[in-house]
Amino acid sequence: MNTPFTAFLPYAVHAHTAETVERLRSTGLIRRVYLLASQADLPPVPGAQLLAVPSLHSTTALRRVAAKAVTPYALLCVHDLPLDLGQFALERFLAVAEATGAGLVYSDYYEIRNDARTPHPTIDYQAGSLRDDFDFGSVLVYRSTLVKQALGEIGKARYAHAALYALRLAVSRRAALTRIGEFLHTKHVVDLRKSGEKLFDYVDPKNRAVQLEMEAACTDHLKRVGAYLRPPFRGVDLSEGDFPVEASVVIPVKNRVRTIADAVSSVLKQQASFAFNLLVVDNHSTDGTTDIIRSYAAQDARVVHLVPERLDLGIGGCWNEAVHSRQCGRFAVQLDSDDLYRDESTLQRIVDVFRAEQCAMVIGTYQMANFALEQIPPGIIDHREWTPDNGPNNALRINGLGAPRAFFTPVVRRIKIPNVSYGEDYALGLAISRDFKIGRIYEPIYLCRRWEGNSDADLDIGKLNGYNFYKDKLRTFELLARQHHRSAAPRRKARKGGKR
Repeated sequence: MNTPFTAFLPYAVHAHTAETVERLRSTGLIRRVYLLASQADLPPVPGAQLLAVPSLHSTTALRRVAAKAVTPYALLCVHDLPLDLGQFALERFLAVAEATGAGLVYSDYYEIRNDARTPHPTIDYQAGSLRDDFDFGSVLVYRSTLVKQALGEIGKARYAHAALYALRLAVSRRAALTRIGEFLHTKHVVDLRKSGEKLFDYVDPKNRAVQLEMEAACTDHLKRVGAYLRPPFRGVDLSEGDFPVEASVVIPVKNRVRTIADAVSSVLKQQASFAFNLLVVDNHSTDGTTDIIRSYAAQDARVVHLVPERLDLGIGGCWNEAVHSRQCGRFAVQLDSDDLYRDESTLQRIVDVFRAEQCAMVIGTYQMANFALEQIPPGIIDHREWTPDNGPNNALRINGLGAPRAFFTPVVRRIKIPNVSYGEDYALGLAISRDFKIGRIYEPIYLCRRWEGNSDADLDIGKLNGYNFYKDKLRTFELLARQHHRSAAPRRKARKGGKR
C-alpha cells in the first residue's frame, strides 16, 4: 500500500494552499490531491487538481469526494487555514486506522494564535457526541469504502450545509470514530474570540438554514439507531401534591456579591395572581453575598435563605436542596445569580403556560446583555429550533435548551438533578423531554448578563473539553435510555393487551 491516501482540501486562492499541497505530496503517501472550490476557473496549484463543488459541506461535494477516493483512505482537511503536519503524522494516522479498523481517525493538534503555539487536545468520540460542532481538528482520515456506503444513505438528502455532519453520523453507525491522543498537526487560528463569545453561535439567527439541515441529519440518525421519540408527548396532572405556594424562584449562589441583589430584586418585583416565594440556596459564600441575602430575608418573608449542611454541592445539588425543601412551590423557576427577569410579568407568564398546556417543563426566551443591561450580540436567543413534534429529538444535538427554565416540582423530585455545576439543567431537560410535554415562550422574558465573572466567560481548553465531554456523556446516557424506552414500548403494550 504505497499511496494509501487521497487528499481533499478547501481552496480559496490562498498562498498557504500550495504549501499544504507540497507538504502532503512530500510524504509519498498521497496518490492525488484535490482542491475543493466553489469556482472552476481558479488559478491552478502544482501537484493538485481542482474539484468544483458548491461548498465543502454540501452533498454534491461529498458525492465528488466519494467518486475520487479510489485509495483505501480519504484524507479530508476541513479548514481553509495554514496546516503543518507533525513528524510522520500520516504514517501514524494510517497505522491506527489499519490496527483498529476505525471508520474515521482524528487527532489532537497544536494551534497557533497570535504567534504562540499551544497544545489543543480533542476529546474521545462517543455515541452521544451528536452535536454538530464536535472538534475533530483540521485533519480527518476516513475509510473510503465507508464514505461510499454512507453516501448511499444520505445522498438523496441534497444538503447544502450538513453533508459532512451527516457523513460522520453515518460512518459512526458502521465503525468507530477513533481519536489519537497525539498532536499530529498544527492549525493556525483566525477566530480569536473567547469561548464565552462563541458559545451562542449555533443559535445566531443568520445560521438558521444551517441549523435546520443539521436537525434533519440528526433526526434521521436517531431514527436509524432506534432512539427517535415520536409525538405526542404526555402532559402532567398539575393537581398532584400539596405546596405552600404556587411557584418558587430558585437562585443557587456562591460568591456573587456584585450581582445577587439585582437578581433578588427582579424576583420581588414580580406581579402575579398567585402566591410565590424565592429560594436562595447560598452555597457557603464568603464574599459578602450571605449578608445581602440575610438583609432581604429580614425585610421580606417571601425570601427563604437556605444554607446547605453539605459542603460538596454544585449548582445541581443546590437545586436539589431547593426543590426537595418543604418551602418549594408547585413550580420551580430558574434564575441564575448573574441574571435578571426582564420585567415584572415573567413569573406570571411562565405559570400561565404550565396551566394552559399541562406540561412538565416550560422554557423561555432570553436576551443577551452586558453588565449595564445593554443588548449585546447575538441579541435575543429564542431557540426556535424547538418544535412541539421534534424538539425532544433535536435536543440531543444542541448545547442548551434556553432560559429561564421552569419545572413541575413533583417531576423534578422524582428525577433528581445531577450534583454538578455545568450541564445539570441540560441533563434534567433531556430526561423530562423523553416522557413529557415541554412548553415554550418565544418572547424575551429573561436577561442573561455576560461579564468577566461568568463561569464560562473564557474557558481554557482543558475545562472546555471537560464540559463538552460531560455533555456528550449526558447525551450518551439519554440516547441509551431512549433506545431502551422504544424497545420496551412493544413489551408494555403486549402486557396491557393481555389484561382484557
